[in-house]
Amino acid sequence: MTAHMLALQEAAHSIPVVDPTSASGVFSLLWLVIALPLAGAAVLLLGGRATDRWGHLLGTALPIGSFVLSLVMFLQLLGRDSADRQVSQHVYQWMQVGHLDVGMDLLYDPLSALFLLLITGVGSLIHVYSIGYMEHDPRRRRFFGYLNLFVAAMLMLVMSENYLGLFLGWEGVGLASYLLIGFWQHKPSAAAAAKKAFVINRVGDIGMSLAIMLFFVTFGSTSFTVISANADGASEATLTVLGLLLLLGACGKSAQVPLQAWLLDAMEGPTPVSALIHAATMVTAGVYLIVRSNFIFDLAPNAQTAVVVVAVVTLLWGAIIGCAKDDIKKVLAGSTMSQIGYMMLGAGLGVAGYAFAIFHLLTHGFFKANMFLGAGSVMHGMDDDVDMRHYGLLHKAMPVTFLTFTMGYLAIIGFPGFSGFWSKDKIIETALADNWLVGLCALLGAGVTGFYMTRLMLLTFFTDKRWEKGVHPHESPKIMTIPLIVLAALSVLGGVMLLNDWIVDFLAPVVGTPVHEDPPLPALAITAIAVAVVAVGVALAWFLVGKRDVPRTAPQDVSFVTRAARNDLYGDAINDGLVVDPGRHLVGGLLAVDRYGVDGALTGGPVAIGAVAGQLRRVQNGFVRSYALSLLGGVLLVVLALLAVNLA
Repeated sequence: MTAHMLALQEAAHSIPVVDPTSASGVFSLLWLVIALPLAGAAVLLLGGRATDRWGHLLGTALPIGSFVLSLVMFLQLLGRDSADRQVSQHVYQWMQVGHLDVGMDLLYDPLSALFLLLITGVGSLIHVYSIGYMEHDPRRRRFFGYLNLFVAAMLMLVMSENYLGLFLGWEGVGLASYLLIGFWQHKPSAAAAAKKAFVINRVGDIGMSLAIMLFFVTFGSTSFTVISANADGASEATLTVLGLLLLLGACGKSAQVPLQAWLLDAMEGPTPVSALIHAATMVTAGVYLIVRSNFIFDLAPNAQTAVVVVAVVTLLWGAIIGCAKDDIKKVLAGSTMSQIGYMMLGAGLGVAGYAFAIFHLLTHGFFKANMFLGAGSVMHGMDDDVDMRHYGLLHKAMPVTFLTFTMGYLAIIGFPGFSGFWSKDKIIETALADNWLVGLCALLGAGVTGFYMTRLMLLTFFTDKRWEKGVHPHESPKIMTIPLIVLAALSVLGGVMLLNDWIVDFLAPVVGTPVHEDPPLPALAITAIAVAVVAVGVALAWFLVGKRDVPRTAPQDVSFVTRAARNDLYGDAINDGLVVDPGRHLVGGLLAVDRYGVDGALTGGPVAIGAVAGQLRRVQNGFVRSYALSLLGGVLLVVLALLAVNLA
């Protein structure tokens, strides 16, 4: 841990823990933010076919209602002093067993306020878009029910005042993502992808559940307020274990190495699912968990270092995968993995990076949801073809989709003035101030991002027309393009949250105020270097893709690196070699021990008795002469025995 990080930790620890005030006024409706989409899920999933005609409208209206409530409460929160921006609401007593006393308690503070706006705002836009995208699907009502269930679970995750309530939402989004990824269950690939996501996430959930148990054993509570007030009293070893267990949970939900293999397969779900789950909400839950648990990580430098290592590996891992994919959604999935890596990096940098991690999380929610929905619009106009090698020259056929997608593209590569420029560059700047090697890796990731995103733009909207025979690209209906326009505007304007360090000051009551230290280079120089690195990536994509003929099928004679990237850097093979195959052999061995050892010991005695009985049964043959002969033989033996005794 560097002296810079230690100074930042001291700054964080100087902030006293503030008990939240009880909810009153509009804040007394906190529970309703969750209840509205939850009620929608209940009606749509239990109401049956009677709700088919209007179910999608109800499923869209209720998250919009939650957004309106969230916006009103956010404005009310802004009117309070910074020290008075934590509100709690006790809904009911959840469980009381021995010393474990857990209430269904909600916490509304600057961190959860921003997440509420993101989840309900972007989520509502995705619901509106889905009305058009899923128009002809016979199970549309059920799809909206699953979307409502997901939104309700995600809201529970970020609004709970304790880790047990957070875990309830955590498992809820896991269930809803399983249902949504495998929504088109008639496709074996979709069913397999849903199962894969569910199983890998359960590995991370083991870490979460163990951490919650250790919280109770160590602090006697799972409440954020209680744990943060007493964290200083726990040993560093205990805090490190807690941090590592929380990191394991975050890796599962946020698709970070080594639990990243499910994310690309999850693109089998309908495209709005990718926008909701894999851009704006569920995959950011791990970042939320780390930032919310800042009182643990600030006191566990080794756990913080582990977060940084995982983040750096993942941001490069996802970026490399994105360079070689031809499926437009899988390029964006690799990009999501990489961008979440940037957020985790910011969170791993402690007080200096918490606010910037959340800042990038918000801007990423805008521009990545925009691009996922834009990809869905392209697929809608290309008869659901996802192969970019079959696209080309679509900027003329789909002008609105092209322009809105371009806004997201410029934001993600960090073009000056766009939202991603402000949020990602602050993480790079903070990383360089803490560790130059980590900062250089973050810079490299920015360059690779410029390459694969420019490649996607060229293959999709420019270069020669490579459409399949009979395909006639066309613009999507307004019900789909209006959400694109709104998200495009947010992709451009999202950087305003950094004006006068607003987001840093707003989140300070939750994550602390960073100490301002001079980076190794002036901020303007770091910005210029970052822009230059991105420009190099863009130029390479132009020369390697834009200036060459694009084959309709991927060439087979490629380098090892390209083959590895196409195969997700052999993530599945690594998992098979390290976990699946050894696990299969272990289970097979245990089964053999059970069958031949345990079962053999239990059944061996009866088998032996049965064999002896089979032989004795032959003596009982029912013939009188045999019994008389046996009796005579017995008498002779007794007589001989008596004679032998007398003679002796």
